[in-house]
Amino acid sequence: MKNYIDKFKAQLTLKGLRFTPERRVILKEVYSSHKHFDTETLYEKLRQKGENISRATIYRTLPLLIDSGLVKETLHSKDKINYEHIFGHEHHDHMICMKCGRVIEFKDDRIEKLQDALCKKYSFQPREHRLGIKGYCRQCKKQKGF
Repeated sequence: MKNYIDKFKAQLTLKGLRFTPERRVILKEVYSSHKHFDTETLYEKLRQKGENISRATIYRTLPLLIDSGLVKETLHSKDKINYEHIFGHEHHDHMICMKCGRVIEFKDDRIEKLQDALCKKYSFQPREHRLGIKGYCRQCKKQKGF
């Protein structure tokens, strides 16, 4: 697949769905930033840009983007589901601050090797994994006096 737009169009075609102007706008906005986002943040960014796309359309589009392998859920934080776009990006894991919501991305080959070894030991075929660590970032830890 050349790019994320072609990949999404192909997935929609397989499902018998159209690549609507609203879906295009949502997709482009998701890929315009490398930051994690939640549905409400995405909705507000679109509204600020003058786009008249409903929350319902965003809620219906996100599962399509996930099914297409373009977006994935990351950690749940402060009663919100966070997402990130993943097409063309290496796998990584996350730490999230429970106070300020800061997300720290990291990759450690030792974790990946351990997962592979565990799957092999138990004859398990992995398809996906997410590692998320919740706690307090350096700044919030200082404020709390840890």
